[in-house]
Amino acid sequence: MTSHSIEVLRLSAYDRNELAGLFGQYGLVLQIGPDDAAIEGSFWGGEEAGLAGQRLLARSDTPLHSLLHEACHYICMDKQRRQTLNTDAGGDYDEENAVCYLQIILAGILPGIGRERMCRDMDLWGYSFRLGSARGWFEQDAQDARQWLIRHDIITESNTVTYRVRDE
Repeated sequence: MTSHSIEVLRLSAYDRNELAGLFGQYGLVLQIGPDDAAIEGSFWGGEEAGLAGQRLLARSDTPLHSLLHEACHYICMDKQRRQTLNTDAGGDYDEENAVCYLQIILAGILPGIGRERMCRDMDLWGYSFRLGSARGWFEQDAQDARQWLIRHDIITESNTVTYRVRDE
């Protein structure tokens, strides 16, 4: 992905302590680097968030959807990949869908973001779903992703987060 002029919600416009608190419940440490520096562990480069071990890396222009997406990769990946994590989260199609679903769930518990805003930002950034929008996918076509998260004890039947990472 490349830099976009689209106005998505960025780290600079959100409470870093709120994010650090959420990510910390999963064992992730939010590290914010200088605005002009490359982000270590970023798969896409530019302002996109990065992962290296238990560190979630960003700078002030990093989109919140990118931070949440990478955090969700960490949460959803198996234990072995988490132990050697550096840049590429890996995973299969089902896990990627679970990551997107969890990203929307987590946005819903963060004050001032919410599921609707996350879906809008995902659409603006270019995430693509069969039904044409993140919201349509989440509400009508993501049952498999939801079940994946439930099966791995990441969310409950009522879509409540457990604050656990995948444990296998």
